[in-house]
Amino acid sequence: MKKRFLITLSILLSFTFLKAQKYSNEFLSIGAGARAHGMGNSVVASSKDAYSPYWNPSGIAGGETDLELGLMHAQWFAGIGKYDFASLLYTLKPSKKGNKRAIGVSMVRFGIDDIPNTLSLYESDGTINYDNIVPFSAVDYAFMMTFARSYWVGEQGELYFGANAKMIYRKIGPFAKAMGFGFDLGMQYHHKKHFSFGFTAHDVTNTFNAWNFSFTDEEKEILSITNNEIPISSVEITRPWFTVGANYRTTGSTIGFLTEVNLTMNTDGKRNTLISSDNLSFNPYWGMELDYDQKVFIRGGVYNFQQELNFDGNKKWTMQPTLGIGLKLYTLKLDYAFNNINGTEQGNYSHVISLNLGIDYEKLKRTIKENK
Repeated sequence: MKKRFLITLSILLSFTFLKAQKYSNEFLSIGAGARAHGMGNSVVASSKDAYSPYWNPSGIAGGETDLELGLMHAQWFAGIGKYDFASLLYTLKPSKKGNKRAIGVSMVRFGIDDIPNTLSLYESDGTINYDNIVPFSAVDYAFMMTFARSYWVGEQGELYFGANAKMIYRKIGPFAKAMGFGFDLGMQYHHKKHFSFGFTAHDVTNTFNAWNFSFTDEEKEILSITNNEIPISSVEITRPWFTVGANYRTTGSTIGFLTEVNLTMNTDGKRNTLISSDNLSFNPYWGMELDYDQKVFIRGGVYNFQQELNFDGNKKWTMQPTLGIGLKLYTLKLDYAFNNINGTEQGNYSHVISLNLGIDYEKLKRTIKENK
């Protein structure tokens, strides 16, 4: 059991620090909202709800209600990894020039709970004492504050700009913790009829995580005996990454259709993506959404194009398909997606569920008045 703990802790620490410059804060690339997961994470141009702070902060300016709450939950690796997202948006009064404005607060949590700490499993006389086992969690948090507004509203379309200020908090039990800060920028243009375009710059100024460690002398001795490196305080940098997207949608009929294409560019070095170089990596995303009267939705998508090595030594290209459905009742939206977090054939599939609840004050007042 002690060996299992040391292996788990070693994997967590090595993932955090040995690969930090390339995959820093990677929990923020999983995605938010079952709608997006069902559409292959291709929503940077169409997202205008409580999950927009994650995908494109400018999208909250196009919200349909005065107040909106978004909640999402998913589990991966047979329930070991738990992923949650919560967001609250509030639409401000338009400016004197008629510009739309909105603010929001959001939280992301990805955690592995109940990891057994077996460093103190053995007593000084060499006997095993299972009462010394204390569980701990390895948890990543992100907190975002979002502001967006429209800078141009015309007969043909609307242009939105938005930004996130985000704080990162990461903790590995009592052994390590980190604090980080960063910014995201976003833009959307929505044509009145058929087209939308979006652009997001994540971690645009670089996001810096400062790590600190706290091991007792006894724990340091055990780590040294078992040939585990004792980490020292360090700074982890998340490089900027960018997403551009465009979609086409039909209007004016009971059956609606939307299709969107996104392209993400990472700047932290060569990744296993469809197009990559020593410094840049590009990955395309595609999604579609079919709806009936904007009440029932069927979704699908493809993303995460990668090369996998077969047992015979040959490489082949793989991609990750996604499926999802949605239901809208007045201002309540319930979405479901079936997704694979790592995109491999042996993948870790999960049922992703999210909820949106919007409140329109004026409609609510009229409804109350009519029912009196």
